Amino acid sequence: MSKTRTKIDSARQMDLDVFGLIREVSQRQAETAGPLVESGKFNIDIRLRELLSAALKRSHLSRYEVAGKMSELMGVEITKAQLDSWTAESKECHRFPFAYAAAFCAVTGDRSILRLVADLCGGYFIDGEDALRLELGKIEEEKEHIAERETAIREFLRKGH
Repeated sequence: MSKTRTKIDSARQMDLDVFGLIREVSQRQAETAGPLVESGKFNIDIRLRELLSAALKRSHLSRYEVAGKMSELMGVEITKAQLDSWTAESKECHRFPFAYAAAFCAVTGDRSILRLVADLCGGYFIDGEDALRLELGKIEEEKEHIAERETAIREFLRKGH
C-alpha cells in the first residue's frame, strides 16, 4: 500500500507544483506592485496601440483581411482605416473598443491585449494546454479530497460508530 501511495503523491506533487508556482508568482507580484492606485498605471493607450500594431505585424493577414474577418465576427463594419486609427499614436481621439478585443484576438491569433488587461487586474491569462493542465491539477486535488473523505468514512464505519 505504501508503494501505491508514493506513486500517487508523486503525481499529485507535480500537479500541485503548478498551483504553488502560480501562488509564488502572485505573491511576488503583490509585493513588488506598490500602491494599488499608482497614478497613470491604468492609462494604457500607448501600450495598447503598440500591442495592436505588433499583433497586426505578426499576423499573416493584411490589415484589410483582419478588418474584414473582424467585421464578419462582430456583425458590424470594421475598416482598415479604423485599424490604422486605433494603432496610430497621433490619433489620440480614436481608441480601440474593448468590445472588439475578442474578435481581434480570434482573427490575429494574438492574445497580448488580454494578457495586459489581466496583468493590470492582478490576474493571469492562461490559454490552450496550460489551462487544461491547471484544470487537471484541480481535478487531481478534488480526487484526493474525496479519497480522504472516503477513507475517513470507512475508518469510522470499521470502528463501529
